[in-house]
Amino acid sequence: EDDACGICRNQFDRCCSSCKIPGDDCPLVWGQCRHCFHLHCMIKWLQTESSNQACPMDRRPWVYLTGDPNTAQNSQD
Repeated sequence: EDDACGICRNQFDRCCSSCKIPGDDCPLVWGQCRHCFHLHCMIKWLQTESSNQACPMDRRPWVYLTGDPNTAQNSQD
């Protein structure tokens, strides 16, 4: 599994390009497709016209996964 954000390409243990300090100010988010991104990167991505409100990795409609991504059911399967 990739350890970098597919949008900004920064490692997940580092902050996104919008933040200066890693941690709670730069949380990670998962989609129901199981792809993970920095929250700020995903917000910016979804605001672009080209996003079509889809995951930038697999182009499935973007729906935030709630709960623990390791145990939550994948409703897209």
